[in-house]
Amino acid sequence: MSVLASVRAQFVPIHREGYPFIGAFALATLVLFIVWSPLGWLGTLGAAWCAFFFRDPPRVTPIGDRLVVSPADGRVSLVTNAVPPRELGSSMGERPVPRVSIFMSVFDCHVNRSPASGRIERMVYTPGKFFNADLDKASEDNERNSLVIACGGARIGVVQIAGLVARRIVPFVREGNVVSAGERIGMIRFGSRLDVYLPEGVTPLVAEGQTAIAGETVLADLGAGDMARVYRVS
Repeated sequence: MSVLASVRAQFVPIHREGYPFIGAFALATLVLFIVWSPLGWLGTLGAAWCAFFFRDPPRVTPIGDRLVVSPADGRVSLVTNAVPPRELGSSMGERPVPRVSIFMSVFDCHVNRSPASGRIERMVYTPGKFFNADLDKASEDNERNSLVIACGGARIGVVQIAGLVARRIVPFVREGNVVSAGERIGMIRFGSRLDVYLPEGVTPLVAEGQTAIAGETVLADLGAGDMARVYRVS
């Protein structure tokens, strides 16, 4: 490994979505230094935070066709049963199913990853409000991007929810795309939440208050317990 490659390996990669923001912070910092140097140092801290926010670290996803992994970094804010949003379609049903909600603060990595391997069967963007993403009503009222992933005979619902500060959901995939577990599917700027809807009968393997790591933390095992029943994709 060359010296340059060795140095690069010490830094966490920055996602390309962050380049314009980091550049704007850097330019503002330069102006602040010209105006008054103490303000320039504050700008430097802001630019450093912006680069930190848009970090995109590599992740090692557990191997297992029936595993569902976390799509986001953050705190597991709620584990409950809930009826999936209407825009997910009839394939998710109208009965309450297990739902895991993950809240991302402005200090968490905001690159979202696919919770399972499969095909994006449905993807719907829904305009809405910008309540605090930690509130339960955010699942129904806030602006969001909803996906249904058909995987191994089951369907997983994933909802990216904009929050009080987050005003932009950026998808990296389209309806019909085939994705792998842990693959990058989008990001939300700046502070938000993701809901994962599991098939009926699946027991979540995480608890409220637990810290989740995107692409690595296992949320559920579709092959365990009651999931010996097959959920066929039509």
